[in-house]
Amino acid sequence: MARIYTFKGKTHEQLAAMQASDFVNLLDSRQRRSIKRNGLAYKSILKKISEAKASDSKKIIKTHAREAVILPDWVGLTFGVHNGKEFKEVKITEEMMGHRLGEFSFSTKRVLHSAPGIRATRGSKFLSVK
Repeated sequence: MARIYTFKGKTHEQLAAMQASDFVNLLDSRQRRSIKRNGLAYKSILKKISEAKASDSKKIIKTHAREAVILPDWVGLTFGVHNGKEFKEVKITEEMMGHRLGEFSFSTKRVLHSAPGIRATRGSKFLSVK
């Protein structure tokens, strides 16, 4: 039996039918405050989303707004979230609602160090160069 995902006791269909202001009231205070105060960032993203939905294409929506909180009507869309160097693809699922876009596009990589070079340490001066 498939498990139905719920957000604060509401199914995805109920959340999609809600007005944005009603969904905002279900969020934690930090996300609620962010949505109410960052209107300009959301206007640009909502404009891009409406264009993508109107064309019914699977086009990637590129954005620099890593602080944007994921809303229910974004489920199923693919965003290109900028990580400081490039746009990372993020496919929005139901479990991502209420989180921020930047949480799914990491801005730092794992540091991989190699072996020390010649004369990098006191012991390496006795190693052969070949």
